[in-house]
Amino acid sequence: MNKLLLFVFLLCFVVNGKAQEPTLPSPFLFIYDASGSMWGPLDGTTKKAIASSVLSTTVGNLPNNQNIGLIAYGHRKKGDCDDIEYLVDLANNSKKKITDAIQNINPTGKTPLARSANMAINSLKASNTKATIVLITDGIESCDGDLCKVVSAAKLSGIDFKLHIVGFGLKEGEKEQLKCAATAGNGNYYDANNTEGLGAVLTEATTETVDAPDGNFSIYAVKNGQPVDAWVRAKDAATKKDVDGARTYGDTAFVSLPAGKYEVIIQPLENTDVAATTITVEIQEGETQHRDISFDSGKINVIALNNNEGWDATVRVVPAGGKQQVAQSRTYGKAIDLEVNPGIYDVHLQLLQVKGIAIQHTITNVEVTSNKSTQVDHHFESGVAMIGVQTANGELIDATVNFIEVTSGTNVDRGRTYTSANSNPKKFVLNPGTYNVKIKTLGTHKGHDDTFTITVEAGGTVEKVITY
Repeated sequence: MNKLLLFVFLLCFVVNGKAQEPTLPSPFLFIYDASGSMWGPLDGTTKKAIASSVLSTTVGNLPNNQNIGLIAYGHRKKGDCDDIEYLVDLANNSKKKITDAIQNINPTGKTPLARSANMAINSLKASNTKATIVLITDGIESCDGDLCKVVSAAKLSGIDFKLHIVGFGLKEGEKEQLKCAATAGNGNYYDANNTEGLGAVLTEATTETVDAPDGNFSIYAVKNGQPVDAWVRAKDAATKKDVDGARTYGDTAFVSLPAGKYEVIIQPLENTDVAATTITVEIQEGETQHRDISFDSGKINVIALNNNEGWDATVRVVPAGGKQQVAQSRTYGKAIDLEVNPGIYDVHLQLLQVKGIAIQHTITNVEVTSNKSTQVDHHFESGVAMIGVQTANGELIDATVNFIEVTSGTNVDRGRTYTSANSNPKKFVLNPGTYNVKIKTLGTHKGHDDTFTITVEAGGTVEKVITY
């Protein structure tokens, strides 16, 4: 009987002992760029030499029980978009196997980013494994794939992974698709331009794993009661340095904050001029917090009319009696909406393609209330003056033309007739009024200076041709 009890006790100990073993971390799967461009020079050596050395060091710093897989693309055939190979399976936990494979890669071919990601993601689906994928590339997609679309579709299908992308020596304008894919993969896009930079971002990427919690501080933002996409940025309250950031995409966004005090700035996006809001957050060790942020906004619907027709104009919105601009836009002849915080504003309009002393107007004390649209407009007026200069036999003369508004003495417009029928007579669009027009001939007919007076009426055209 005692032997039986001892056996049961030992069995329980073994079972409980196994149950208390720490859970193995999810695998890392590196996708390595072996395209021909990796032979490019950088820091006195090649990008290939830097990448293989830094990645080997990064792998060496991972925990001893870490499973690590490796995919390489472009290392066997030049010009083959299907040259993608699973060099080391995810079940591997030998660091040497990874570093040996990296050292033996010979960059040769193209950059099939989407196909490589697809191979990696499909392997997770087949093995029912979640993993942190780190894609390293020194170039953009050179085959027929859409990396962002592949990653987004995989996430929607429920495959569990986090994708970080490291752009190695990329130029501005080459990063947008990679940033899109990293965001879709719930990961980060990192820039690296040298050995130190690559080492730093790979270290950071390998700490932001699929196993890591989303963060300890979350934000949910609404605008007029509806979910809104917003950018969340956390700064250390003392140093003012950025600590973490995220985007809500109309849902809850998470940031990771060490214990301390922070200023968290939440900026609504989606074509709005609604001001950002800043909150103060203090996080204790092991604590999680959540905040709901509500933005109120209203719209100013603006149209500029000229001779009762929609006209192009610039629009500036400032607090009533103030100068600090809160919104700006351009009408292009149509009514436009500017979304701002509730308040009282002055709306400054400036008519375009018209000259004169009455092309600016301010609509004062426009009240904006939450979730409502306030309509404002202003009626400008203009007329047309056609000024030509020619000889008695009809030869067109090049000349400068200046318009001075009589009552103010302001020089409001100037132009040149040249010797083309397209510009002589020259068309001037002006506010209604009386103008002194100064003519000065140029070229073979230079030496003539004349001044005459014309009156421009709203909606009308007045023409004057000077003959020498």
